[in-house]
Amino acid sequence: MRFVVIKAKYLVIAAAAAILIPIICVTLNKSAEVFNVNGREIPIYSVERDDNKIALTFDCAWNDDDIDQILDTLDEYDCKATFFVLGSWAEKYSESLAKIKNRGHEIGNHSYNHADYTKLSAEQICADLRKADEIIENIIGETPSLMRAPSGGYNNTVVTAAEGMGKTYIQWSVDGIDYGDTDAQSIFERSTSKTGAGDIILLHNGTEHTAEILPRILETLGKNYEFATVSELIYSENFVIDNNGCQRKK
Repeated sequence: MRFVVIKAKYLVIAAAAAILIPIICVTLNKSAEVFNVNGREIPIYSVERDDNKIALTFDCAWNDDDIDQILDTLDEYDCKATFFVLGSWAEKYSESLAKIKNRGHEIGNHSYNHADYTKLSAEQICADLRKADEIIENIIGETPSLMRAPSGGYNNTVVTAAEGMGKTYIQWSVDGIDYGDTDAQSIFERSTSKTGAGDIILLHNGTEHTAEILPRILETLGKNYEFATVSELIYSENFVIDNNGCQRKK
């Protein structure tokens, strides 16, 4: 009789699992489905908008020498930006990260130490993102919901791993290419000449000319566009991604 009771208990557990597992899988996959275009997982590069919003983003991976200057300029032009920071950068420059957050800007996860995510397994990607998350959360008191892979490198594994962690993968549609030996005028032209509503602009801190040319970039773009954080620019539900990575409302 005891054997029958135990068996019945296992049957109940198995039945419950059979019901719950599909529900869990559907929940996990539901958000990722909208990023799948013909079998390829594509992150958000830009957003189709019916207004004039654009998003300015900075990747923080090198130093913090120009953070104060960048933040002062953003304040001057009433621009709230999104900063994608390395976990290792946050460890080394925790005061600067706190400044960015306290000045009203958005923080995204840019990996722990700029590893090539396309060469990692889903488990390794998630572990790396968690490591960066924990460091960032300890400094600013919240976990980033946005991520950007190092060098923008991605494949299906990278996008689905990020989505599985509840993160939205953000690329960019306008690249200032502001690092290396590039000059200030070239950064300005690349950042402004083809920018349109819904674009996501990529710049970096810790470069030779970015902080210097930033006022001119903001003044020029501010004449026609409204600056928003990435979270304010993108849609959180009822959207699809096209072949070019443009997020559109359903």
